[in-house]
Amino acid sequence: MAISSYDLGIGNDCPNFSLPSVDKKNYDLNSFSKSKGLLVAFICNHCPYVQAIEDRLLTLARTYALEKIQTIAVCSNDWHSYPEDTPENLHKRWQEKVYGFPYLLDETQQVAKAFDAACTPDLYLYDQDRKLFYHGRLDDNWKDEKQVKNQDLKEAIEDLLAGKNSPSLQHPTIGCSIKWKK
Repeated sequence: MAISSYDLGIGNDCPNFSLPSVDKKNYDLNSFSKSKGLLVAFICNHCPYVQAIEDRLLTLARTYALEKIQTIAVCSNDWHSYPEDTPENLHKRWQEKVYGFPYLLDETQQVAKAFDAACTPDLYLYDQDRKLFYHGRLDDNWKDEKQVKNQDLKEAIEDLLAGKNSPSLQHPTIGCSIKWKK
């Protein structure tokens, strides 16, 4: 069943975190302190919403990496109940798709709770001071890239890099619920 992301306060601080990645490295919020922006994407392997936008998200991340926008992915799903989202399967997909950015494992689900993440995908863009600048959808058609008319996240990144204010209209993300442990 599809749900939407929560409406969060723009300007909120990015929650601190310390997590291992699929390639066995550890990252925390300070690992990305030199970037002009930080894009945090709660994603997973099994969600059809993530699968539909994954290539677009990867292209966006690669495009703005040169502009010092650091992207990180986080999987918070209960992989014991959803085997497609095991660390091994996430690592395999990360390699196959050549993500080019860290993919973090939130086994305790505490990071997802700190972010108030609700679904996959759930996308958060923070400015250089790690204040929430944008929280919402990638674009206006998750299902069909050919039908996209508004690239909301791309426009928010452009605004951030241009020193503009946060977009006044922030559409929630729609996706699969995070698979919480019982």
